[in-house]
Amino acid sequence: MLAIRMQRNGRAHLPVYRIVVQESQRHPLSGRVVAEVGNYNPETKKLVLDKEKVEFYLKNGAQPSGRVAFILEKNGIKLPKWFKKAPAKSAKAKHADKLRKNQPKEAPAEEAPAEEAPAETPAE
Repeated sequence: MLAIRMQRNGRAHLPVYRIVVQESQRHPLSGRVVAEVGNYNPETKKLVLDKEKVEFYLKNGAQPSGRVAFILEKNGIKLPKWFKKAPAKSAKAKHADKLRKNQPKEAPAEEAPAEEAPAETPAE
């Protein structure tokens, strides 16, 4: 099965990615590349895609990775109906009851003298 994924190039702290079609069981850096369909520079947000090649491989069953699918949708390439997006991750605190924002509000340190209410006389 083929996968459309990003292959990291560039130097330390300055990545540049090639968008390649490759066997899905292979590691992105060591597997034989079937075709290079574009490249992406995250520093400048510059994207170069061969849309015809991408659509050809998608029609023939190539599975895009999550990030590549996001990039393809953003650039107007329609994904196949069989492609399912990964569910959105939601961060959840392990001990939410211990968070400061969830603690009960404390009364101010200053205590104002309470006004004395008139004593009620029992009605007979």
